[in-house]
Amino acid sequence: MPTEELSESPNLGALYLKAAGTAPLRRAGRDAELPDTEYVRSGITVDREHLAEYNRLCGFGTRDELPITYPHITSFPLAVRLMTDRDFPFPLVGLVHVANRITRYRHVLVTDSMTQRVRLANARRHPKGRQFDVITETSVGDRLVWTETSTYLRRSGSDESVPRPEGIPEVAAGAPTATWRLPANLGRRYAAVSGDRNPIHLSPLTAKAFGFPRTIAHGMWSKARCLAAFEGRLPEACSVEVEFAKPVLLPSRVDFTEQPGESEKLFALHSASGKPHLKGRWRSEPE
Repeated sequence: MPTEELSESPNLGALYLKAAGTAPLRRAGRDAELPDTEYVRSGITVDREHLAEYNRLCGFGTRDELPITYPHITSFPLAVRLMTDRDFPFPLVGLVHVANRITRYRHVLVTDSMTQRVRLANARRHPKGRQFDVITETSVGDRLVWTETSTYLRRSGSDESVPRPEGIPEVAAGAPTATWRLPANLGRRYAAVSGDRNPIHLSPLTAKAFGFPRTIAHGMWSKARCLAAFEGRLPEACSVEVEFAKPVLLPSRVDFTEQPGESEKLFALHSASGKPHLKGRWRSEPE
């Protein structure tokens, strides 16, 4: 696997312009192969003001440990770099983030210097097109402390002969644990913190251009907000996986529900009318 070390974070603005300019050239079929490049960036440190804004927006408190979702923010530019490289087969705009799994082996501290490695893997067919994973590994020193698998879907017709993957169990709507009112500018605020400036999150006009009636919230904000509700209860070593269903339109009201279990805890985010936005589960991992 070719490995390229980067001395600084890629410029997301430039990458999005590149993605827009090259989108018409990327017309891969259902059997397209992924490039095997891996990007590595070392010496990643946390900007405390940036972290504080992320915590406020997602509902986390101030701690010495990073929120479990925060390393996604620091690795995201590397993932976008991979998905805008010349040999990446799909246009970036139009990819659907359908699932995300994070495993934390130990807390990452605000003072830690991280090394992150990002690669693409596991291209596979899906009933609605083509799926693949973005794999991220985060280390502190010589120790692997955090991994992430983000699954994306490129829609390209339907093929019901392809088996559907087994999903996370449902959590019924009703009797929510908490209710959150989401403002119209939530997408713009999270885009400013995360760097994820997909047009569907920025304004009603750009969202409508991609078929949405209003701006929608980022999936990773939804995951982070749900996990903030478990703050202080997540084990240090744990895995958290979510599947994203219907988009969260902004502004809106959403209901968060958690369901206890012996080996895992299920949770979900529903609209006020009971439509599922997110379903998830977390479980302890051996340290």
